[in-house]
Amino acid sequence: MSRIGNRIITIPAGVTVSEENSIVTVKGPKGELTHPMLKDITMTIEGTEIKLERKNENAKAMHGTMNAIINNMIIGVTKGYEKGLEIIGVGYRFNVQGRKLVISAGYSHPVNMEIPEGITVESSSNTEITVKGIDKVLVGEFAANIRKVRSPEPYKGKGIRYKDEHVRRKEGKKAA
Repeated sequence: MSRIGNRIITIPAGVTVSEENSIVTVKGPKGELTHPMLKDITMTIEGTEIKLERKNENAKAMHGTMNAIINNMIIGVTKGYEKGLEIIGVGYRFNVQGRKLVISAGYSHPVNMEIPEGITVESSSNTEITVKGIDKVLVGEFAANIRKVRSPEPYKGKGIRYKDEHVRRKEGKKAA
């Protein structure tokens, strides 16, 4: 029995959810998101509640996934998603230039990253940025790609990390 799949999703005020040609569309104050309905799963909308049902046992694995996707879309168009990143190291910095993010992370060249459509990057200082958007997958993936430029190393802790991330530190070599 899928606990997440059987969860009833409530639609908040100001949000419309519709399904047409097996494509789910969620419209809200922050924007609009679409996602194809997964195979063998049906969606019924009754007032302000969404219930997902599977047609057969083969769709059991995707039942909870589709429920979570629709729930994330509703949260995205109402509140939005954000990920905070910070860079630690001497001379390491972020620089937002229009639709480009320039990262100086100790390489011989600055790393240029194109900011995708639907994502905004705000810089509170030259060592901290916030990635914001309505699509949870897009925000998380872009933040992970930024972190991948220079992952935090365990000895000095230098590199790019999430704001709430704890990096396990190791002890270096000891003198004899």
